[in-house]
Amino acid sequence: MTGPHDHTTAVLIVGGGITGLSTALFLTRLGVRSTLVERHPSTAIMPQARAFNPRSMEIYRTLGLEKEIRARTSILADLPEMIGADTLTGQERFRVDLLAQVRPPTSLSPTDWGLIDQDELELVVRAAAERRGAGGRVGPPQGSPNPPEDGVRAVVRDLGTGAEHRVHADYLVAADGSRAGVRDQLGVGADGPGVLGHSAHFVFDADLGEALRGPGFLLAYLDQPATGTVLAPLRQRGRWMLGVPFEPRDGQRVEDFTEQRCVELVRRAVGVEDLDSTLVPLVPGSSRTLMEVRIGGWVARGYRAGRVFFAGDSAHVVPPSGSYGANTGIADAHNLAWKLAAVLGGQAGQSLLDTYEDERRPVAQLTLDQTMRLLRARHHGTTDELTAIDDLAMIFGYWYDSAAVLVEPPGPDGPVEDPRQPSGRPGLRAPHVWLDRAGTRLSSHDLFTGAFTVLVGPHGGEWAAAARTVAASLGVELDVHQVGIELHDPEGRFLDAYGITAGGMSLVRPDGFVAWRADGPAPLPEHELERVLGRLLARDHRAR
Repeated sequence: MTGPHDHTTAVLIVGGGITGLSTALFLTRLGVRSTLVERHPSTAIMPQARAFNPRSMEIYRTLGLEKEIRARTSILADLPEMIGADTLTGQERFRVDLLAQVRPPTSLSPTDWGLIDQDELELVVRAAAERRGAGGRVGPPQGSPNPPEDGVRAVVRDLGTGAEHRVHADYLVAADGSRAGVRDQLGVGADGPGVLGHSAHFVFDADLGEALRGPGFLLAYLDQPATGTVLAPLRQRGRWMLGVPFEPRDGQRVEDFTEQRCVELVRRAVGVEDLDSTLVPLVPGSSRTLMEVRIGGWVARGYRAGRVFFAGDSAHVVPPSGSYGANTGIADAHNLAWKLAAVLGGQAGQSLLDTYEDERRPVAQLTLDQTMRLLRARHHGTTDELTAIDDLAMIFGYWYDSAAVLVEPPGPDGPVEDPRQPSGRPGLRAPHVWLDRAGTRLSSHDLFTGAFTVLVGPHGGEWAAAARTVAASLGVELDVHQVGIELHDPEGRFLDAYGITAGGMSLVRPDGFVAWRADGPAPLPEHELERVLGRLLARDHRAR
Protein backbone atom coordinates (compact mmCIF):
# COMPACT_ATOMS: atom_id res chain seq x y z
CA MET A 1 0.00 0.00 0.00
CA THR A 2 1.29 3.46 -0.85
CA GLY A 3 1.19 6.43 1.49
CA PRO A 4 0.26 10.06 0.81
CA HIS A 5 3.80 10.92 -0.27
CA ASP A 6 4.42 7.82 -2.35
CA HIS A 7 4.97 8.17 -6.08
CA THR A 8 5.15 5.52 -8.79
CA THR A 9 6.82 6.07 -12.15
CA ALA A 10 8.17 3.95 -14.97
CA VAL A 11 11.58 5.66 -15.02
CA LEU A 12 13.16 7.82 -12.35
CA ILE A 13 15.79 10.17 -13.80
CA VAL A 14 18.35 11.61 -11.40
CA GLY A 15 19.91 14.79 -12.80
CA GLY A 16 18.34 17.68 -14.69
CA GLY A 17 21.21 18.60 -17.00
CA ILE A 18 21.04 18.14 -20.76
CA THR A 19 21.37 14.33 -20.54
CA GLY A 20 18.64 13.90 -17.93
CA LEU A 21 16.30 16.35 -19.64
CA SER A 22 16.86 14.68 -23.01
CA THR A 23 16.17 11.27 -21.48
CA ALA A 24 12.85 12.55 -20.14
CA LEU A 25 11.97 14.09 -23.52
CA PHE A 26 12.83 10.95 -25.52
CA LEU A 27 10.85 8.74 -23.14
CA THR A 28 7.75 10.93 -23.24
CA ARG A 29 7.86 10.88 -27.05
CA LEU A 30 7.65 7.08 -26.77
CA GLY A 31 4.79 7.18 -24.29
CA VAL A 32 6.81 6.31 -21.16
CA ARG A 33 6.11 8.06 -17.86
CA SER A 34 9.21 9.45 -16.19
CA THR A 35 9.99 11.56 -13.14
CA LEU A 36 13.08 13.74 -13.06
CA VAL A 37 14.72 14.89 -9.85
CA GLU A 38 17.38 17.58 -9.65
CA ARG A 39 19.08 19.25 -6.69
CA HIS A 40 19.10 22.68 -8.37
CA PRO A 41 15.80 24.53 -8.93
CA SER A 42 16.91 25.89 -12.33
CA THR A 43 18.81 24.67 -15.36
CA ALA A 44 22.54 25.29 -15.91
CA ILE A 45 23.99 28.47 -14.39
CA MET A 46 26.95 28.60 -16.80
CA PRO A 47 27.00 28.14 -20.59
CA GLN A 48 29.09 24.90 -20.35
CA ALA A 49 28.84 23.47 -23.87
CA ARG A 50 28.59 26.21 -26.50
CA ALA A 51 27.85 24.18 -29.62
CA PHE A 52 25.84 21.05 -30.35
CA ASN A 53 26.90 18.87 -33.22
CA PRO A 54 24.76 18.04 -36.25
CA ARG A 55 24.03 14.53 -34.98
CA SER A 56 22.44 15.98 -31.84
CA MET A 57 20.57 18.46 -34.00
CA GLU A 58 19.29 15.60 -36.18
CA ILE A 59 17.89 13.97 -33.05
CA TYR A 60 16.15 17.15 -31.87
CA ARG A 61 14.96 17.78 -35.43
CA THR A 62 12.94 14.54 -35.38
CA LEU A 63 11.13 15.91 -32.32
CA GLY A 64 10.29 19.15 -34.11
CA LEU A 65 12.66 21.28 -32.01
CA GLU A 66 15.19 22.44 -34.59
CA LYS A 67 13.50 25.77 -35.36
CA GLU A 68 13.01 26.56 -31.68
CA ILE A 69 16.66 25.78 -30.94
CA ARG A 70 17.90 27.91 -33.81
CA ALA A 71 15.69 30.77 -32.69
CA ARG A 72 17.84 30.87 -29.55
CA THR A 73 21.13 30.72 -31.45
CA SER A 74 23.82 32.65 -29.64
CA ILE A 75 24.81 36.10 -30.88
CA LEU A 76 28.30 34.61 -30.95
CA ALA A 77 27.36 32.33 -33.84
CA ASP A 78 29.02 34.77 -36.24
CA LEU A 79 32.30 34.51 -34.29
CA PRO A 80 33.11 30.78 -34.31
CA GLU A 81 36.87 31.23 -34.01
CA MET A 82 39.11 29.76 -31.33
CA ILE A 83 42.47 31.32 -30.56
CA GLY A 84 45.57 30.33 -28.64
CA ALA A 85 48.03 32.87 -27.22
CA ASP A 86 50.12 33.83 -24.21
CA THR A 87 47.67 36.64 -23.35
CA LEU A 88 44.71 38.08 -25.21
CA THR A 89 46.84 41.02 -26.35
CA GLY A 90 49.89 38.86 -27.09
CA GLN A 91 50.94 37.12 -30.29
CA GLU A 92 48.50 34.41 -31.29
CA ARG A 93 49.76 30.84 -31.48
CA PHE A 94 46.79 29.84 -33.60
CA ARG A 95 43.40 31.10 -34.75
CA VAL A 96 41.02 28.59 -36.29
CA ASP A 97 37.39 28.57 -37.30
CA LEU A 98 35.88 25.93 -35.04
CA LEU A 99 33.29 24.97 -37.64
CA ALA A 100 35.24 25.23 -40.89
CA GLN A 101 36.47 21.63 -40.70
CA VAL A 102 33.38 20.12 -39.11
CA ARG A 103 30.48 21.63 -41.04
CA PRO A 104 28.77 18.73 -42.82
CA PRO A 105 27.87 19.10 -46.48
CA THR A 106 24.13 18.94 -47.20
CA SER A 107 24.71 15.48 -48.69
CA LEU A 108 25.83 14.23 -45.27
CA SER A 109 23.22 15.71 -42.92
CA PRO A 110 19.99 17.68 -43.22
CA THR A 111 21.12 20.03 -40.48
CA ASP A 112 24.15 21.88 -39.16
CA TRP A 113 25.75 22.71 -35.83
CA GLY A 114 23.53 24.33 -33.25
CA LEU A 115 25.42 27.31 -31.86
CA ILE A 116 23.45 27.57 -28.66
CA ASP A 117 24.76 27.69 -25.09
CA GLN A 118 23.88 24.65 -23.01
CA ASP A 119 21.86 26.62 -20.48
CA GLU A 120 19.67 27.90 -23.32
CA LEU A 121 19.28 24.44 -24.87
CA GLU A 122 18.27 23.01 -21.50
CA LEU A 123 15.42 25.52 -21.33
CA VAL A 124 14.14 24.34 -24.73
CA VAL A 125 14.39 20.64 -23.90
CA ARG A 126 12.91 21.07 -20.45
CA ALA A 127 9.88 22.95 -21.82
CA ALA A 128 9.37 20.33 -24.54
CA ALA A 129 9.52 17.49 -22.02
CA GLU A 130 7.03 19.23 -19.74
CA ARG A 131 4.66 19.90 -22.65
CA ARG A 132 4.66 16.18 -23.36
CA GLY A 133 3.90 15.30 -19.75
CA ALA A 134 7.27 14.51 -18.14
CA GLY A 135 7.07 14.93 -14.36
CA GLY A 136 9.63 16.63 -12.14
CA ARG A 137 10.47 16.96 -8.46
CA VAL A 138 13.09 19.29 -7.05
CA GLY A 139 15.58 17.57 -4.81
CA PRO A 140 18.14 14.76 -4.94
CA PRO A 141 17.61 11.20 -3.71
CA GLN A 142 18.30 10.79 0.00
CA GLY A 143 20.81 7.98 0.46
CA SER A 144 21.51 5.20 -2.00
CA PRO A 145 18.71 4.08 -4.34
CA ASN A 146 17.60 0.54 -3.57
CA PRO A 147 17.22 -1.63 -6.70
CA PRO A 148 15.20 -4.73 -5.71
CA GLU A 149 13.99 -7.28 -8.25
CA ASP A 150 10.75 -5.46 -9.00
CA GLY A 151 12.21 -1.99 -9.55
CA VAL A 152 14.06 0.83 -7.82
CA ARG A 153 13.05 2.54 -4.59
CA ALA A 154 14.34 5.95 -3.58
CA VAL A 155 13.43 8.75 -1.20
CA VAL A 156 13.38 12.25 -2.68
CA ARG A 157 13.30 15.42 -0.59
CA ASP A 158 11.64 18.57 -1.92
CA LEU A 159 14.14 21.41 -1.42
CA GLY A 160 11.35 23.96 -1.15
CA THR A 161 9.06 22.33 1.41
CA GLY A 162 11.39 19.76 2.94
CA ALA A 163 8.75 17.06 2.38
CA GLU A 164 10.05 13.60 1.56
CA HIS A 165 8.57 11.46 -1.20
CA ARG A 166 9.06 7.72 -1.56
CA VAL A 167 9.46 6.91 -5.24
CA HIS A 168 9.10 3.48 -6.80
CA ALA A 169 10.32 3.16 -10.39
CA ASP A 170 10.77 0.27 -12.77
CA TYR A 171 14.15 1.69 -13.79
CA LEU A 172 16.46 4.52 -12.79
CA VAL A 173 18.67 6.57 -15.11
CA ALA A 174 21.53 8.25 -13.26
CA ALA A 175 22.43 11.41 -15.17
CA ASP A 176 23.76 13.17 -12.10
CA GLY A 177 26.98 14.54 -13.56
CA SER A 178 30.69 13.96 -13.26
CA ARG A 179 30.67 13.42 -9.52
CA ALA A 180 28.45 10.39 -10.23
CA GLY A 181 26.85 10.12 -6.81
CA VAL A 182 24.50 7.26 -7.73
CA ARG A 183 27.22 5.28 -9.51
CA ASP A 184 29.61 5.67 -6.59
CA GLN A 185 26.93 4.59 -4.12
CA LEU A 186 26.40 1.43 -6.15
CA GLY A 187 30.13 0.66 -6.20
CA VAL A 188 30.73 1.00 -9.94
CA GLY A 189 34.18 2.46 -10.62
CA ALA A 190 35.72 4.12 -13.65
CA ASP A 191 38.95 3.85 -15.64
CA GLY A 192 40.96 6.51 -17.44
CA PRO A 193 43.55 9.22 -16.85
CA GLY A 194 41.37 10.62 -14.05
CA VAL A 195 41.33 14.23 -12.93
CA LEU A 196 43.68 16.21 -15.16
CA GLY A 197 43.28 19.52 -13.41
CA HIS A 198 41.13 21.90 -11.42
CA SER A 199 40.01 25.35 -12.54
CA ALA A 200 38.29 28.24 -10.83
CA HIS A 201 35.66 29.74 -13.14
CA PHE A 202 34.10 33.14 -12.65
CA VAL A 203 32.13 35.69 -14.65
CA PHE A 204 33.11 39.35 -14.97
CA ASP A 205 32.11 42.51 -16.80
CA ALA A 206 34.81 44.48 -18.61
CA ASP A 207 35.39 46.48 -21.77
CA LEU A 208 37.88 44.42 -23.81
CA GLY A 209 37.32 46.32 -27.05
CA GLU A 210 40.93 47.48 -27.48
CA ALA A 211 42.37 44.12 -26.42
CA LEU A 212 40.34 42.16 -28.98
CA ARG A 213 42.07 43.68 -32.01
CA GLY A 214 39.43 42.21 -34.27
CA PRO A 215 35.86 40.96 -34.49
CA GLY A 216 36.20 38.63 -31.51
CA PHE A 217 36.24 34.90 -30.82
CA LEU A 218 34.21 32.11 -29.26
CA LEU A 219 36.97 30.66 -27.07
CA ALA A 220 40.56 31.58 -26.15
CA TYR A 221 43.21 29.28 -24.70
CA LEU A 222 45.77 31.42 -22.86
CA ASP A 223 49.07 30.73 -21.11
CA GLN A 224 48.63 33.54 -18.56
CA PRO A 225 48.14 33.54 -15.67
CA ALA A 226 48.67 29.76 -16.09
CA THR A 227 48.78 27.33 -18.97
CA GLY A 228 45.27 26.06 -19.54
CA THR A 229 43.51 29.36 -18.81
CA VAL A 230 40.32 29.77 -20.87
CA LEU A 231 38.49 33.00 -21.70
CA ALA A 232 35.07 33.09 -23.35
CA PRO A 233 32.60 35.86 -24.17
CA LEU A 234 29.06 35.38 -22.87
CA ARG A 235 25.79 36.38 -24.53
CA GLN A 236 25.56 39.77 -22.81
CA ARG A 237 27.91 42.21 -24.47
CA GLY A 238 30.88 43.06 -22.25
CA ARG A 239 30.41 39.95 -20.07
CA TRP A 240 33.07 37.23 -19.97
CA MET A 241 33.92 33.95 -18.30
CA LEU A 242 37.50 33.21 -17.16
CA GLY A 243 38.71 29.80 -16.04
CA VAL A 244 42.09 29.66 -14.27
CA PRO A 245 43.79 26.38 -13.29
CA PHE A 246 44.88 25.78 -9.69
CA GLU A 247 46.59 22.87 -7.93
CA PRO A 248 44.97 21.39 -4.81
CA ARG A 249 48.06 19.22 -4.17
CA ASP A 250 49.98 22.44 -3.50
CA GLY A 251 47.40 23.55 -0.98
CA GLN A 252 45.54 25.80 -3.39
CA ARG A 253 41.77 26.11 -3.00
CA VAL A 254 39.00 27.69 -5.00
CA GLU A 255 38.18 29.73 -1.88
CA ASP A 256 41.55 31.47 -2.28
CA PHE A 257 40.27 33.27 -5.37
CA THR A 258 39.22 36.50 -3.67
CA GLU A 259 37.57 39.31 -5.59
CA GLN A 260 40.81 41.30 -5.75
CA ARG A 261 42.76 38.26 -6.91
CA CYS A 262 40.20 37.62 -9.67
CA VAL A 263 40.62 41.22 -10.87
CA GLU A 264 44.40 40.68 -11.08
CA LEU A 265 43.94 37.36 -12.90
CA VAL A 266 41.76 39.05 -15.50
CA ARG A 267 44.43 41.69 -16.06
CA ARG A 268 47.14 39.04 -16.52
CA ALA A 269 45.03 36.95 -18.89
CA VAL A 270 44.09 39.95 -21.03
CA GLY A 271 47.52 41.57 -20.82
CA VAL A 272 46.34 45.02 -19.66
CA GLU A 273 47.78 46.03 -16.28
CA ASP A 274 45.14 48.62 -15.30
CA LEU A 275 42.03 46.93 -16.75
CA ASP A 276 38.84 47.55 -14.76
CA SER A 277 36.57 44.57 -14.24
CA THR A 278 33.67 43.64 -11.97
CA LEU A 279 32.75 40.14 -10.78
CA VAL A 280 29.19 39.02 -11.49
CA PRO A 281 27.20 36.51 -9.39
CA LEU A 282 26.73 33.16 -11.07
CA VAL A 283 23.02 33.27 -10.25
CA PRO A 284 21.06 36.54 -10.10
CA GLY A 285 20.39 37.47 -6.50
CA SER A 286 23.14 35.19 -5.19
CA SER A 287 26.50 36.15 -3.72
CA ARG A 288 28.27 33.14 -5.26
CA THR A 289 30.85 34.19 -7.84
CA LEU A 290 33.13 31.12 -8.12
CA MET A 291 32.69 27.64 -9.52
CA GLU A 292 35.23 24.83 -9.24
CA VAL A 293 35.52 22.78 -12.42
CA ARG A 294 37.30 19.44 -12.55
CA ILE A 295 38.82 18.67 -15.94
CA GLY A 296 39.41 14.99 -16.48
CA GLY A 297 38.75 11.85 -18.42
CA TRP A 298 37.33 8.49 -17.41
CA VAL A 299 34.77 5.89 -18.49
CA ALA A 300 32.62 3.88 -16.09
CA ARG A 301 33.55 0.20 -15.84
CA GLY A 302 29.90 -0.63 -16.27
CA TYR A 303 26.92 1.28 -17.62
CA ARG A 304 24.37 -0.69 -15.66
CA ALA A 305 23.82 -1.96 -12.11
CA GLY A 306 20.67 -4.05 -12.19
CA ARG A 307 17.82 -1.68 -12.95
CA VAL A 308 20.02 1.42 -12.72
CA PHE A 309 21.68 2.86 -15.85
CA PHE A 310 24.38 5.54 -16.05
CA ALA A 311 24.31 8.20 -18.77
CA GLY A 312 26.14 11.39 -19.66
CA ASP A 313 28.92 12.53 -17.33
CA SER A 314 27.88 9.87 -14.82
CA ALA A 315 29.04 7.26 -17.35
CA HIS A 316 31.93 9.11 -18.98
CA VAL A 317 33.86 12.34 -18.58
CA VAL A 318 35.98 13.78 -21.39
CA PRO A 319 38.09 16.94 -21.53
CA PRO A 320 36.22 20.04 -22.78
CA SER A 321 37.69 19.97 -26.28
CA GLY A 322 35.68 19.45 -29.43
CA SER A 323 32.18 19.81 -27.92
CA TYR A 324 31.98 16.08 -27.31
CA GLY A 325 30.87 15.80 -23.70
CA ALA A 326 27.26 16.99 -23.80
CA ASN A 327 26.72 15.58 -27.29
CA THR A 328 27.84 12.14 -26.16
CA GLY A 329 25.37 12.32 -23.28
CA ILE A 330 22.52 13.18 -25.66
CA ALA A 331 23.40 10.14 -27.77
CA ASP A 332 23.43 7.99 -24.60
CA ALA A 333 19.90 9.13 -23.80
CA HIS A 334 18.71 8.52 -27.36
CA ASN A 335 20.14 4.99 -27.36
CA LEU A 336 18.75 4.03 -23.95
CA ALA A 337 15.29 5.58 -24.21
CA TRP A 338 13.94 3.42 -27.03
CA LYS A 339 15.26 0.26 -25.37
CA LEU A 340 13.63 1.10 -22.06
CA ALA A 341 10.39 1.91 -23.88
CA ALA A 342 10.47 -1.40 -25.80
CA VAL A 343 11.01 -3.43 -22.63
CA LEU A 344 8.46 -1.49 -20.57
CA GLY A 345 5.93 -1.82 -23.39
CA GLY A 346 6.39 -5.58 -23.62
CA GLN A 347 7.81 -5.53 -27.16
CA ALA A 348 11.31 -6.60 -26.11
CA GLY A 349 13.02 -8.94 -23.70
CA GLN A 350 15.08 -7.73 -20.75
CA SER A 351 18.41 -8.58 -22.39
CA LEU A 352 17.88 -5.79 -24.94
CA LEU A 353 18.93 -3.44 -22.14
CA ASP A 354 22.37 -5.09 -22.01
CA THR A 355 23.08 -3.66 -25.46
CA TYR A 356 23.12 -0.12 -24.05
CA GLU A 357 26.52 -0.72 -22.46
CA ASP A 358 27.70 -2.88 -25.38
CA GLU A 359 27.09 0.00 -27.77
CA ARG A 360 27.71 3.19 -25.84
CA ARG A 361 30.75 2.30 -23.73
CA PRO A 362 33.10 1.74 -26.72
CA VAL A 363 31.96 5.07 -28.17
CA ALA A 364 32.80 6.79 -24.89
CA GLN A 365 36.28 5.25 -24.87
CA LEU A 366 36.84 6.32 -28.47
CA THR A 367 35.63 9.82 -27.62
CA LEU A 368 37.93 10.06 -24.61
CA ASP A 369 40.94 9.17 -26.76
CA GLN A 370 39.92 11.80 -29.31
CA THR A 371 39.41 14.58 -26.80
CA MET A 372 42.72 13.87 -25.08
CA ARG A 373 44.50 14.40 -28.41
CA LEU A 374 42.54 17.60 -29.02
CA LEU A 375 43.29 18.91 -25.54
CA ARG A 376 47.03 18.50 -26.05
CA ALA A 377 46.81 20.22 -29.43
CA ARG A 378 44.82 23.18 -28.05
CA HIS A 379 47.24 23.88 -25.24
CA HIS A 380 50.50 23.13 -27.03
CA GLY A 381 49.70 22.56 -30.70
CA THR A 382 49.45 24.41 -33.98
CA THR A 383 46.70 25.00 -36.49
CA ASP A 384 47.78 21.93 -38.49
CA GLU A 385 47.59 19.69 -35.41
CA LEU A 386 44.13 21.01 -34.53
CA THR A 387 42.71 20.26 -37.98
CA ALA A 388 44.36 16.84 -38.47
CA ILE A 389 41.58 14.83 -36.82
CA ASP A 390 38.44 13.95 -38.78
CA ASP A 391 35.69 15.17 -36.46
CA LEU A 392 32.92 14.40 -38.94
CA ALA A 393 33.83 10.72 -38.85
CA MET A 394 33.70 10.84 -35.05
CA ILE A 395 30.30 12.55 -35.09
CA PHE A 396 28.60 10.44 -37.76
CA GLY A 397 30.76 7.39 -38.42
CA TYR A 398 31.03 5.34 -35.21
CA TRP A 399 29.35 1.95 -35.29
CA TYR A 400 27.62 -0.39 -32.87
CA ASP A 401 28.38 -4.08 -32.44
CA SER A 402 25.78 -5.71 -30.20
CA ALA A 403 22.88 -8.14 -30.12
CA ALA A 404 20.62 -5.25 -31.21
CA VAL A 405 22.33 -5.21 -34.61
CA LEU A 406 22.76 -7.97 -37.20
CA VAL A 407 26.32 -7.01 -38.12
CA GLU A 408 27.52 -8.11 -41.54
CA PRO A 409 30.97 -9.74 -41.59
CA PRO A 410 33.59 -8.59 -42.02
CA GLY A 411 33.24 -5.59 -39.71
CA PRO A 412 34.53 -2.12 -40.55
CA ASP A 413 38.28 -1.67 -40.87
CA GLY A 414 38.42 0.74 -37.94
CA PRO A 415 36.32 2.23 -35.17
CA VAL A 416 34.66 4.71 -37.56
CA GLU A 417 33.52 4.84 -41.17
CA ASP A 418 33.89 7.85 -43.44
CA PRO A 419 30.28 9.12 -43.42
CA ARG A 420 30.86 11.06 -46.66
CA GLN A 421 30.86 7.68 -48.43
CA PRO A 422 28.11 5.81 -46.55
CA SER A 423 27.78 2.06 -46.85
CA GLY A 424 24.43 1.61 -45.11
CA ARG A 425 25.91 -1.26 -43.11
CA PRO A 426 24.05 -2.45 -40.01
CA GLY A 427 25.44 -0.86 -36.86
CA LEU A 428 26.05 2.50 -38.50
CA ARG A 429 23.92 5.65 -38.48
CA ALA A 430 21.40 5.42 -41.29
CA PRO A 431 22.58 7.59 -44.19
CA HIS A 432 20.94 10.92 -44.87
CA VAL A 433 19.36 11.12 -48.33
CA TRP A 434 17.20 13.95 -49.64
CA LEU A 435 13.77 12.68 -50.65
CA ASP A 436 10.59 14.19 -52.04
CA ARG A 437 7.02 13.60 -50.88
CA ALA A 438 4.35 15.27 -53.00
CA GLY A 439 6.61 18.21 -53.72
CA THR A 440 7.94 18.58 -50.18
CA ARG A 441 11.65 18.05 -49.62
CA LEU A 442 12.59 15.98 -46.61
CA SER A 443 15.49 13.96 -45.29
CA SER A 444 15.42 10.22 -44.75
CA HIS A 445 16.12 11.15 -41.10
CA ASP A 446 12.81 12.99 -40.94
CA LEU A 447 11.18 9.56 -41.24
CA PHE A 448 12.73 8.30 -37.98
CA THR A 449 10.17 9.48 -35.45
CA GLY A 450 10.52 6.93 -32.65
CA ALA A 451 9.51 3.60 -34.19
CA PHE A 452 11.41 0.98 -36.18
CA THR A 453 11.43 2.15 -39.79
CA VAL A 454 11.39 -0.08 -42.87
CA LEU A 455 12.76 1.58 -46.00
CA VAL A 456 12.25 -0.38 -49.21
CA GLY A 457 13.25 0.19 -52.81
CA PRO A 458 10.89 0.77 -55.74
CA HIS A 459 10.52 -2.99 -56.32
CA GLY A 460 10.33 -3.86 -52.63
CA GLY A 461 6.57 -4.01 -52.33
CA GLU A 462 6.69 -7.52 -50.83
CA TRP A 463 8.93 -6.27 -48.03
CA ALA A 464 6.52 -3.38 -47.37
CA ALA A 465 3.54 -5.74 -47.16
CA ALA A 466 5.48 -8.16 -44.97
CA ALA A 467 6.46 -5.36 -42.58
CA ARG A 468 2.85 -4.33 -42.06
CA THR A 469 1.82 -7.92 -41.36
CA VAL A 470 4.70 -8.55 -38.96
CA ALA A 471 4.04 -5.30 -37.09
CA ALA A 472 0.51 -6.46 -36.35
CA SER A 473 1.52 -10.01 -35.38
CA LEU A 474 4.36 -8.96 -33.06
CA GLY A 475 2.71 -5.86 -31.64
CA VAL A 476 5.71 -3.77 -32.71
CA GLU A 477 5.29 -0.38 -34.36
CA LEU A 478 6.88 -0.34 -37.82
CA ASP A 479 6.83 2.74 -40.05
CA VAL A 480 7.01 1.59 -43.68
CA HIS A 481 8.16 3.81 -46.55
CA GLN A 482 8.75 2.84 -50.17
CA VAL A 483 11.26 4.99 -52.00
CA GLY A 484 10.34 5.27 -55.65
CA ILE A 485 6.60 4.96 -55.01
CA GLU A 486 5.46 6.94 -51.96
CA LEU A 487 8.71 8.87 -51.78
CA HIS A 488 10.89 10.01 -54.66
CA ASP A 489 14.67 10.04 -54.79
CA PRO A 490 15.50 13.10 -56.92
CA GLU A 491 19.27 12.71 -56.53
CA GLY A 492 19.23 8.95 -57.16
CA ARG A 493 21.29 8.24 -54.01
CA PHE A 494 19.02 6.07 -51.85
CA LEU A 495 19.89 2.57 -53.09
CA ASP A 496 23.66 3.16 -53.15
CA ALA A 497 23.70 4.95 -49.79
CA TYR A 498 21.77 2.14 -48.08
CA GLY A 499 23.58 -0.63 -49.97
CA ILE A 500 20.48 -2.38 -51.32
CA THR A 501 18.94 -3.16 -54.71
CA ALA A 502 15.57 -1.94 -55.97
CA GLY A 503 13.95 -4.99 -54.41
CA GLY A 504 15.74 -4.72 -51.07
CA MET A 505 14.99 -3.18 -47.70
CA SER A 506 16.72 -1.52 -44.76
CA LEU A 507 15.48 -1.85 -41.18
CA VAL A 508 16.33 1.26 -39.12
CA ARG A 509 16.10 1.31 -35.33
CA PRO A 510 14.21 4.02 -33.41
CA ASP A 511 17.54 5.77 -32.73
CA GLY A 512 18.33 6.11 -36.45
CA PHE A 513 20.90 3.29 -36.70
CA VAL A 514 20.61 0.53 -39.28
CA ALA A 515 19.72 -2.74 -37.55
CA TRP A 516 19.59 -5.05 -40.60
CA ARG A 517 19.19 -4.97 -44.33
CA ALA A 518 18.23 -7.33 -47.13
CA ASP A 519 20.00 -6.66 -50.38
CA GLY A 520 17.07 -7.89 -52.45
CA PRO A 521 13.85 -9.92 -52.29
CA ALA A 522 13.48 -12.94 -50.00
CA PRO A 523 11.43 -16.12 -50.61
CA LEU A 524 9.55 -15.67 -47.31
CA PRO A 525 9.83 -12.00 -46.36
CA GLU A 526 7.34 -12.21 -43.48
CA HIS A 527 9.16 -15.13 -41.89
CA GLU A 528 12.54 -13.45 -42.37
CA LEU A 529 11.49 -10.10 -40.93
CA GLU A 530 9.71 -11.74 -37.98
CA ARG A 531 12.82 -13.80 -37.23
CA VAL A 532 15.08 -10.75 -37.41
CA LEU A 533 12.90 -8.54 -35.23
CA GLY A 534 12.53 -11.33 -32.68
CA ARG A 535 16.29 -11.60 -32.43
CA LEU A 536 16.92 -7.85 -32.33
CA LEU A 537 14.36 -7.38 -29.57
CA ALA A 538 15.57 -10.37 -27.56
CA ARG A 539 12.24 -12.18 -28.02
CA ASP A 540 13.13 -15.03 -30.37
CA HIS A 541 11.05 -17.47 -28.36
CA ARG A 542 7.93 -15.40 -29.11
CA ALA A 543 8.77 -15.05 -32.80
CA ARG A 544 9.15 -18.78 -33.22
